[in-house]
Amino acid sequence: MLDLDLRRLRLLREVSRLGSLTAAAAELSFTTSAVSQQMTKLEHEMGVALLERHPRGAVLTEAGRALLRYADDIDRIIEAARAEMDEFAGLRRGQLRMGTFPTVGASLMPDVVLAFRARHPEVTVTVVSARRAGLVDRLKRRDIELTLLWDYPWQRIKDEELTTVTLMNDPTLLLLPREHKLAHAPAVRAEALHDENWIVRDEHPVADVLRRVCRAAGFEPSVAFAANDYQETQGMVAAGIGIALAPQLALSALRPDVVAVPLENAPSRRILLAHLSGRHLSPSARQATEVCRSIASAHLAST
Repeated sequence: MLDLDLRRLRLLREVSRLGSLTAAAAELSFTTSAVSQQMTKLEHEMGVALLERHPRGAVLTEAGRALLRYADDIDRIIEAARAEMDEFAGLRRGQLRMGTFPTVGASLMPDVVLAFRARHPEVTVTVVSARRAGLVDRLKRRDIELTLLWDYPWQRIKDEELTTVTLMNDPTLLLLPREHKLAHAPAVRAEALHDENWIVRDEHPVADVLRRVCRAAGFEPSVAFAANDYQETQGMVAAGIGIALAPQLALSALRPDVVAVPLENAPSRRILLAHLSGRHLSPSARQATEVCRSIASAHLAST
């Protein structure tokens, strides 16, 4: 296999351009001996004579002239590669692949994508939505580079393959019909809700939150309806079927006939940004991390 030192090719070009080893050495701040040694090594690598040395200088052999043409082509390729890498580093091209989950996909993520595109319009942004296990799997398969995740105090994400950054805490709110007697309370204690019927997201983390909140208050929740999503949950609350819990970020489109009230001592979930621990983030992903932090901070400031 050919082991070609590109620096020696550049020396060959200077010898050809200036007509002597001494002149090339002076131009490049080398000694004549050092240039001569490098040319000898290059000839050894190529297996042919590349220079005809004369008392007054040196000229390329036919093989040397042929190699120099390749050297020119190699330089053009290297310059093109460097320019293209500069475009990636400068975010003038490339791709950002991120993951999200539904409640954040309808709240934070649109702002993240809009802000990132405003800064880096040449970068293609791709977003996939899935449940938490699916997002982690996509990270590990390298289908995505970054993903938003969530966890609760009793279910922290502990995966040595992941590096996570906490963006914000997402509080749990109580959803009530606008005419409910507690709808205008500044905050509600769970103990005041023991006689209520509940709308719950079946087999969803918020169902676990509901059980923990009610049990801590000394009662079991009476579930009147199992909803498929938070919009259906709001509809059933508005209809008076029951009340519900929801993360604040799930309420970006709150119905006018439903009120969201703080619930005392209700657990918050963490919103996290995660990537593979051993993966060197692309310039796009590094910039997206900063955008996510900025958007989360702005959201917190507005609530």
